[in-house]
Amino acid sequence: MLKSPFIDAPFTPKISYILAALSIYDLEETKGEALWKFDPNSPTDREIIVKEFILEELMYLSYRHRFVLISMLKNALNVPDFDFAKEFESDHDEYITMAWDETEITDPRGFFADIYRLANEVWKDDLQKASLEDQSTW
Repeated sequence: MLKSPFIDAPFTPKISYILAALSIYDLEETKGEALWKFDPNSPTDREIIVKEFILEELMYLSYRHRFVLISMLKNALNVPDFDFAKEFESDHDEYITMAWDETEITDPRGFFADIYRLANEVWKDDLQKASLEDQSTW
């Protein structure tokens, strides 16, 4: 069983983990300012957001963890009525403030589809390596 990176518990990722890099709680003047230079609805800017913020921040995960996370995203993308917009909602009780809220992202599913596509490009070798392993031994 694949364990969480920092605790002795099973790794059970959520879609929200993917957008952790876009949470700017108490970082509005640094991370927020850096993110707000980009338009999340522009294909060119979105690619920068995904590669330089989202995928880069997830590099602390092992290749196995990233494989599980991206496989989970693939499954969610295969569910036609999955509500990707809710992933952009801030949760002030949990100290999560998103750089852009659900009303500012014109195509939340497309945003996550781009994350999936770019992760498969950027992490191609690691995802391939994990796919060839027997996941039951993790």
